[in-house]
Amino acid sequence: MLSKPQIRIITSLQHKKFRREHGLFIVEGIKSVTEFIHSDYHVVHIFYTSQAATKLIKIPQNIKSEEVGEDDLQRISTLKTPQGVLALVQIPLFPTLTEDMLSNAFHLVLDDIQDPGNLGTIIRTAEWFGLQRIICSNGSVDAYNPKVVQASMGSLSRVQVHYTDITTLAHKASVPVFGAVLNGTPIYETDFGTEGLIILGNEGKGISEPVLAHIQQAVTIPKIGRAESLNVAISAALFCAELARRKK
Repeated sequence: MLSKPQIRIITSLQHKKFRREHGLFIVEGIKSVTEFIHSDYHVVHIFYTSQAATKLIKIPQNIKSEEVGEDDLQRISTLKTPQGVLALVQIPLFPTLTEDMLSNAFHLVLDDIQDPGNLGTIIRTAEWFGLQRIICSNGSVDAYNPKVVQASMGSLSRVQVHYTDITTLAHKASVPVFGAVLNGTPIYETDFGTEGLIILGNEGKGISEPVLAHIQQAVTIPKIGRAESLNVAISAALFCAELARRKK
């Protein structure tokens, strides 16, 4: 049985303040937990039910693990229907972004993305298309928010998510800076070259004015129907797909 202090600490990790304080975040589900076990992340503790134990891979000896009852897992889970396994994983410290890290590659840059589901989907999409790194503004949703982790379906274990002042990043970048806007050069006619920052804006407001001022090439996904806008995760997928198509 979990103690009250354990439950209190684990449930507090649903909030960014306490994730940073403890340096931990929550991963749930057999598939996602397995992905993190096999990644460079440090899995600190795994809680599992007897029913899930038969489906879980052998847990390495350096990871603390314990079987808990269904009621206990329900208390610490962030899900309405817990998936039998919950892990506490250490938040990594990634190296500071440098020009060398940005060169010879494309990076998605997210300007104040707020929806956890969108960020998780973008992380998953980025991995599908071979992107190793995503850059977020400091005002974007936390990548270790449980809903982001869940939506990434394990891809967060392999895609680095950096947070920085993207206005400064766009201003100082030595690689081309592209921005997804409603009025720009159609994506299919844009010369992307071999590297650059692809900036995608907030769900409701788009790219902020300070960032917009540093965009070198405005790019538009052409509209045929009458919808007012595209979901930012869908936009990210279309940009990734177009860049991958040209790489071939």
